[in-house]
Amino acid sequence: METSRPFFRAMVLFALALGTSGTATLVAAADVSAGRAKSVQCAVCHGPHGMATLPEAPNLAGQSEIYLVKALKDFKSGTRTNEMMNMVAGNLSDADIEDLAAYYQSIEIVVKESGQ
Repeated sequence: METSRPFFRAMVLFALALGTSGTATLVAAADVSAGRAKSVQCAVCHGPHGMATLPEAPNLAGQSEIYLVKALKDFKSGTRTNEMMNMVAGNLSDADIEDLAAYYQSIEIVVKESGQ
């Protein structure tokens, strides 16, 4: 059975809300368009569409929103360390982080068979 991404995302956010507070709370929807606009500063290392331009930078396109939110919050708090990412994430609000994560997750990755 195939599920749609928006439905799956809503269910994951609902489960997270239950798991963290014991009761369901409304979670503000992230803004993909705002994330796209905010991603300009990320493009230097991670490419204009989330495909890294530097060998040491990971591709962000198509990554899980949940993973990206956690990673950015960990960089912001210093739990995860990388000089550049700690500096960049330190200036992001929670809404910025959620918007960026939603944008990068929304980028569809297309894999081509060799020879095509």
